[in-house]
Amino acid sequence: MGARTLPALPQYRKDGVTRRLCAAVHLDEQFARWADRELTGDRLTSPGLTLGINFVALARHARAAVVRRDTLDRQLTWLAAALGAALLTAGWGLAAGLGSVAVVGIYGPLAVLGASWWLIHRAESQARDAARAVFLGTGKAEALAPPVRPEAEAWLHELKRANALPYADAAALTTPFVGSGTKIKEVVWQPVDVSRPAEAPGGGTLPLRPFDAVDLHTYVAREMESIAGLAGLRARNRLYVIGSHAHLLPELVPDRTARPRAQLPKQLVQAGLLTPGAGMRTHLCLERVGEGGRVVVSMYLRAILHRPHLTWEVAAYVIPPLDGRFDRVDRLPVAPFDRWWSLVGYATSRLWPDLRGAPGRRRARRRRARQDARALARRRREITDQHLLVDHGADGSVRARLGDWAQAGYAERIDAQDYLFRLQQGVLVATERFLKDHHVDTSSFDRARQVISTQTYHISGDITGPSNIGTGGQITVNGPPGPQGPGGPAAAQGQGGPTP
Repeated sequence: MGARTLPALPQYRKDGVTRRLCAAVHLDEQFARWADRELTGDRLTSPGLTLGINFVALARHARAAVVRRDTLDRQLTWLAAALGAALLTAGWGLAAGLGSVAVVGIYGPLAVLGASWWLIHRAESQARDAARAVFLGTGKAEALAPPVRPEAEAWLHELKRANALPYADAAALTTPFVGSGTKIKEVVWQPVDVSRPAEAPGGGTLPLRPFDAVDLHTYVAREMESIAGLAGLRARNRLYVIGSHAHLLPELVPDRTARPRAQLPKQLVQAGLLTPGAGMRTHLCLERVGEGGRVVVSMYLRAILHRPHLTWEVAAYVIPPLDGRFDRVDRLPVAPFDRWWSLVGYATSRLWPDLRGAPGRRRARRRRARQDARALARRRREITDQHLLVDHGADGSVRARLGDWAQAGYAERIDAQDYLFRLQQGVLVATERFLKDHHVDTSSFDRARQVISTQTYHISGDITGPSNIGTGGQITVNGPPGPQGPGGPAAAQGQGGPTP
């Protein structure tokens, strides 16, 4: 029977999350400034994994939005000064009885207010146009905004293929997989005996083919996409390093006063499997981004081969859909009159607050920039002169910080469970095939597989408490709140998170 031909239904865009975030920076100044600092600011730490976001596109649009707002505030600062001068002129003219001067001084403020209103209206119109252009456009999102600094873009491109990640020391007590979302599972599977050779077809036994953990990881990474039936599955070995130990690897931190690199020579990543270092272990990272990027499921594996036994360390995480505040681009008025009226209302309501506050906002931003630069320079002097140990590790990821479990519907929860089941079964099938290819008797593996296969995943509703392992290996998620929103503790402690 030939392939069935059916009409094509509308699909989510693969870069939907990236485009939605790029649109959001044009509509939310605070989010734009946070994203600009997070992705292109001078720093000593890693920003975490990309997890389905095009960092280059987001950085470009965030910088374009920040430049637009800075330009508006600079213009409004000049107009605020002109308004003050006009009011003083009007007052002096009235006091001196100079009617012509007073008239000029009275009409001057009106002209200033009119010019300010027009500038605010134009800036908001440009922001909305840019948001809709990137959200609905057909070209690449990153092509719709000017580039940022070449060195910053090169670093962001490197993050796309990161095979090393320093993680914050504070996370060492819980998980190295910072920024991966909500923990669904963390377990070490039952060990299996890999020392017994398989029986030969004609009697006797087959000679064991030697292998190590690197061989097993390589095989699983290469075969998982087809075995699990998850098109687009990203499989990569990645070395996880405690942040304060990152300097011990010169290839990871060639300059202790600069941010760490995201890519290491393959041999160092493999070494983290055979001979884990001080706070350095290599995991096979399987990442599946759901339809339109709405959910991100990650499974982290580490083959523990201490002959005669082999076992897998397994951890699974899920990132929920974006917070609802990023849906604003969907609600922008587009009908000519509605758009015009909305912009008129916006410019009118923002006229006095924006005009009056422009000088103060510019001073505050310059003050913060100076304070941040002095603090970073002081830390770098301490590293150079006092050999201060610095935590270079990431404490999260952009994608995880912006997720909200309240936005996870039935389809997202079911998809996440499906991905996790497929990944678990895929690892089991790949391991069995690998062992058979190396002439290992799999009877021990078959017994362990019966136990492992009973472990299930239950992802439902709001995740508000720690994961609990129930009878039969069932894992019920009632877990800690989903990833902290940008207005959460990180922002309260001065970490620069965006606000709602």
